[in-house]
Order: sequence, then structure tokens, then C-alpha cells
Amino acid sequence: MSGLGLEAEAEPLGADTKAKSLGAKARSGSGPEAQAEPLDFVVATEQEFEEVLAISGDIYGGLNYLPSRYHGWLWDPDRTVVLTKQNGVIALESVHVIDARKSAPAEGLRVAPCERGKGHPGVKVARLTLDDQLGPRELKKYRLITKQGILLVRFNASALPAGLGARLAALQASGTFPPLPTEAVSEAGCDVARLLLSPSVQRDVLPGRTIIQDWQPYRRSESNLHLLVAKGLEWCVDSRARPLLLTLCTRPFPIPRGSDGTWHYLNIHAFGSDGAQVRASLWHLLRQAPRLAGFNVTCQLFLAPQLWSQLTDFCPASWGLELVKGYTEQYLLEADI
Repeated sequence: MSGLGLEAEAEPLGADTKAKSLGAKARSGSGPEAQAEPLDFVVATEQEFEEVLAISGDIYGGLNYLPSRYHGWLWDPDRTVVLTKQNGVIALESVHVIDARKSAPAEGLRVAPCERGKGHPGVKVARLTLDDQLGPRELKKYRLITKQGILLVRFNASALPAGLGARLAALQASGTFPPLPTEAVSEAGCDVARLLLSPSVQRDVLPGRTIIQDWQPYRRSESNLHLLVAKGLEWCVDSRARPLLLTLCTRPFPIPRGSDGTWHYLNIHAFGSDGAQVRASLWHLLRQAPRLAGFNVTCQLFLAPQLWSQLTDFCPASWGLELVKGYTEQYLLEADI
């Protein structure tokens, strides 16, 4: 799965955002240039939901998150969802104002199949997250801030818990999986704020001193903490006193994979370089699988690149997880505006 987060300096986006209609000339063809139907740029509403689904049904091989998030995005006061219309919806892009209203990452770009490859209006870019291989063009234009490995697995939530206890006992008896502490962190009582605003966490735990969640890079600030807390994430650390590992897990959300409506998706971000701690934290999160009983789950785990092979060897063999694809990386890039 690819993800895109564009960060650009932006004017505040408020309720007074106006829909605009622009004339567009034909982009292809021979002979005299003809005037095409105008492009209408409008703020998205609930009424366009089915049209949005129609232009993005083939995205990410059935792992498209947009159907689960579209309605929530429309009610988010810090987000604006813009549609491009030309005899119907042909494109969507969402802009989320973060970093104390100083930057606005774009997210959820969708383009109708018939319009792809025809070009997209450029924006001034400061930050970019993607999982494509970096070529000379990207390396010339951007600075590489950090990268993470991506481990994509799937499992049946009903079948997984039955074997977890036995596997854990066997691994601990062999000494290959020593019991390590994993503590849930409450979003109440300022626990999350104390952790993420701690200089040691920023220096020793967060890659590139950045909180990357769901492909969006957040600078360490109190305003961004409010945005992260509002996502309802599950937070875990190895130690509250001096954390060396921090994991963030999204709420499970349905995806259109398959035709039986049983597939859900999880994103887990593991920040830290200790493989044993990452395994312990992942184990803790997978023990929550009974809440997804009856569902099939695709799980995307982001972790330090050097830990990918360790987790790949450990997860399928010991836990009964199915590896979906080989090694890929998530890059966080930055360029001056």
C-alpha cells in the first residue's frame, strides 16, 4: 500500500471556504484546441459518497481506507475535503491543518481511472511520505529524514487467540521470548502528552524526531497531540519511566476487500530499535484480537528497517500469521518551501 502526505504552508481553512468553478482546456487531441467542460471544485458532502466510492474502488487492492473515514472527515473542523467535478466526481483530496495551523498535509488523493496520468496541479511541498523506491529525481528534490520497514500480515481473528497462549508458553520455555513489560498508556491524565513531549522520547525513540501515524508526519507539539488523541489510538510503551519503545495502534476499520464484509484493517507503528520489545508489544496488541472475532484482519506494521527480518521470521512461524508481501519501506522526505 502506498501512502501520500504532502505538507505545505497554507492559509487557515475555515467554514468560509468557497467552491470555485474553473474553465479547463482540452488536454489532448489534435487540431484546434477545444474548450472542455469546466472543472468544478466543491467542498465534499455526504451526497457524493457513492460517487467517491465509484472512482476509488480499485485502490490498494481492496485495502482502501476511504469508505470508513469519509464521513468522519466531513465533520472534522480541522479538515477540508475537496472534490473535482466534471459531469460527476472525477477526483478527491483532503487537507488536514496541523502543526498549530502552520502546515496542511494533503491526504486521500483519489482520481477517476479515466483521468489518471493526465497530470495534477502542483503544490509547494515540504514533507512527503511514500513507499515507492526512491530514484535520482526524488533524492535530488528531497532530503531523506528517516525510513521504516513495512511488514504486512493477515490473520483470522477468531482462530488467532486459541493458539496464542500455547505459543507464548512454548517460546518462554525455550528462552526465545523472555517476558517483557508492556504498559498501556491512557490518553486521559496527560500520559500521552508527557511521553511525546519528553526530550528523551523525541531523541531516542521517534524516527527523525517525528510522529508518523497513518502516513501522516506530525511535528512534536501540543496542538498535534490533540489531533492524535482524537484518533482514538491505542498507545503502549515498554516503560513509563524511561520508554525505549512506543507503539500506536489504530482502531480496526472495515475495508472493501472480498465480498463477504468480514475484512478489517489495522495500522501499527512501532517506534524503537529493540526487537524483543517490539515482539512483546505486538503480542500485547494481538491479544486484543477477540474484539474482532468473526473477522479477517490485514495488519500493517511499521518498524525499524533492521527489525523487519526478525519479525518476519518470528511472526509467521510462531504466531500463525500469514505474510502478505515482501519487504517494503516507508520514507519520510523533506524539502524547503
